[in-house]
Amino acid sequence: MKRESRKEDPLVEWLAWLMDESVRIGPWAIGIDPLIGLIPGFGDMAGAVVSSILIARAMQSGIAKSAILRMVINVALDSLCGSIPFVGDIFDFAFKSNVYNLRIYREALHGERKPLRDWLFIFFVMLLLLVITLLPIVGLIYLTRLLISYIR
Repeated sequence: MKRESRKEDPLVEWLAWLMDESVRIGPWAIGIDPLIGLIPGFGDMAGAVVSSILIARAMQSGIAKSAILRMVINVALDSLCGSIPFVGDIFDFAFKSNVYNLRIYREALHGERKPLRDWLFIFFVMLLLLVITLLPIVGLIYLTRLLISYIR
C-alpha cells in the first residue's frame, strides 16, 4: 500500500546528512558523528541522542513499528560498537547509521519497505543477543562442574 500523502521531513534529511555525510575528504564523505565519537565518554552518547531525534520524527510520521525497531537497532549498534576504544572509532567512520535510518524512513514512508524483512532482522538480532547472553552462563556451569569434579 503506497502512502503518497506523507511528505519527507527536511529535519530528518538534514540530520542524517550532517551526522554521516557533511564532511568531504577526497572521495569519502563522513559526518560529524564519528568526529564527535572521538570524545571519550561523551561522543557516542551525543551521537545517539541526535540519532534518536530522527527516530522520534519517524515515529511521529506513523511508519511501521518494524521499521522503527530496525532504526533503533542501527543506532544501538552504532553506539555500542563505537564505544569500544580505537576499533570503535574506526567502526564509527565506516558505519553510517543515520544514512541507513534515512533510507528505512523513506522506504517506509512511501510504502516501499517490506515489514517482514525488518521483522526477520529483528528476530535474528534477538536470537544473537540470546546466544551471547546464554553462552557465558553455559560456560560458567561447565566450568563449575569441571571444578567440582576436580575437587572430588
